[in-house]
Amino acid sequence: MKLGVTRSVGLVGLDGTIVEVEVALGSGLPRTVIVGLPDSALNEARERCRAAIAHVGLTWPSQLVTISLSPAALPKSGSHYDLAIMAAVLTATGHVSPPARLRGCVILGELALDGRVRAVRGILPSVLAAQKAGCRHVIVPAAQVAEARLVSGIKVAGVATLSELVAVLRGGVAALPTPAVVPDVVDPPSTPDLGDVAGQVEARWAVEVAAAGGHHLYLHGPPGVGKTLLAERLPGLLPRLGQAESLEVSAIRSVCGLGLESGLVTRAPYSAPHHSASVAALVGGGSRVASPGAVSLAHHGVLFLDEAPEFRPTALEALRTPLESGQVVLLRSQAQTTYPARFQLVLAANPCPCGMRESSGIECTCAPMAIRRYKERLSGPILDRVDISCHLKPMTQSYLRAARGAMESTRVVAERVLVARERQRARLGGLPWPTNAAVPGPWLRRELPLPVGVEMLDTHVAKGLLSARGVDKVLRMRCTRDCHS
Repeated sequence: MKLGVTRSVGLVGLDGTIVEVEVALGSGLPRTVIVGLPDSALNEARERCRAAIAHVGLTWPSQLVTISLSPAALPKSGSHYDLAIMAAVLTATGHVSPPARLRGCVILGELALDGRVRAVRGILPSVLAAQKAGCRHVIVPAAQVAEARLVSGIKVAGVATLSELVAVLRGGVAALPTPAVVPDVVDPPSTPDLGDVAGQVEARWAVEVAAAGGHHLYLHGPPGVGKTLLAERLPGLLPRLGQAESLEVSAIRSVCGLGLESGLVTRAPYSAPHHSASVAALVGGGSRVASPGAVSLAHHGVLFLDEAPEFRPTALEALRTPLESGQVVLLRSQAQTTYPARFQLVLAANPCPCGMRESSGIECTCAPMAIRRYKERLSGPILDRVDISCHLKPMTQSYLRAARGAMESTRVVAERVLVARERQRARLGGLPWPTNAAVPGPWLRRELPLPVGVEMLDTHVAKGLLSARGVDKVLRMRCTRDCHS
């Protein structure tokens, strides 16, 4: 029996496991069998590989071909195993004799029917897993070499066609190319400027405080007062991501198939799903292994839910756990997947279904019961997790004329936010919480002096106007005020 062995990576969420791809040629009727819990896309690799090998002038084995993916208990999904399967088949048939330096090599890529190598999802977390496993080389699609080279300490080779892979396996390449120097930090695209928002001084201050302390924010008011404008400018106020944060955010984008040609993501991400989004689209989902949702794409950034009352109640309630824990745990038939989801939530809502209840000169046509049902779509437990609530009113012409040209830019406000973040980092030095919004209530009450007038909070709790979580919110906001003053 002839045997060929190569390596690839199996991803479950952001966690990668080295997968040995073994190909055995045995006696029996000519057919190809894939074992090791493959999904539909992986099962179809047989047809892609057979067509691609014929296109480069080689032949598929005319005997029983058994392709085993180990560990067998790990569910395998995706088309990125194509190149590793093809390399193992070529080795087993004797078409190539890989040099010793490729024994510790991980191979990733999808084959087209004409032998081209297509880009695949999850290159960055896959290469990170290969590095942790001690692999020295990776072979990836040529279009994703820049993404793979974001991982230091590993050599990357890119192949654009199956013929190039055959040349590498035959030793036609003297050595795998040494990665070029790729900057970890690139200049991000320009972000919307806070100076474009006319008026709304109180709302601008609320957004600045939210950025300084990492607090969740609820903006409500009639249409056209600037709720969406303010939410879009919040990411520009947040500090640049650190190295570890950049890797996490970039890995999530890679798993979702979003390109990283420009380097690691260094700015806080912004995710704004439509109000028709399902629970799976919002928090993640899938049949066998769950994929990331909008909350994970907003990790270390901002999740903006415009027209929040129009979202499905089940979708909104699904946010409760990630708002508290900073992660999403998704259970599926064959795997449990955990994605990070520590984000700032920004909710925006109108005062009524038609939105004209507080607009001057326009009559609201909503019935009182319709207004009540509309407001109740944002449940108490969700609003209880939001630290700042800000009501926006329509601006008068005279106020806008007076405020014209006097609005601070994003750059000016971001400098104050950065100073406040540095003060928080100094206060919380050595502790696992990056911002005031993440600090648990018991630590606040035990380690920091309680503010003057805290007895008022006890009165509100006794009357049922404030929950225990609400008390913690007030204390966190007080800490942010101290850091930002």
